[in-house]
Amino acid sequence: MRKTFKLQVEGKHPDRVLDAIKHELRKYLKRQRRVPLPAGVDYWDFDCKFGASQETAEAVHLAEVIVRLDAAAAQGDGQCFVEILGKNGHRRARPAVDATADAAGGLRDDHEGD
Repeated sequence: MRKTFKLQVEGKHPDRVLDAIKHELRKYLKRQRRVPLPAGVDYWDFDCKFGASQETAEAVHLAEVIVRLDAAAAQGDGQCFVEILGKNGHRRARPAVDATADAAGGLRDDHEGD
């Protein structure tokens, strides 16, 4: 999804316009996450960009898109550009906890003696 949204539309309350934009973004994400995953893929990840225009857009985390949208609306910007592209996501294995350190008391409960 690559789209420039108008934040100020004549005849519409700015809060309702902002709500409609957020709804459209969330609806796109929900629809994209329903697409069947290719083989070897764990989840859908997203590359996102946000800015006043397509030329000035910078890469942001998915969780930051709504926050930046709120900030742009609060500043009174007339429009904003949002790009959200789905990509394959792969989970990384967590490092294994050393079982011998736990048995030897290497990891202790902070609530001992309570």
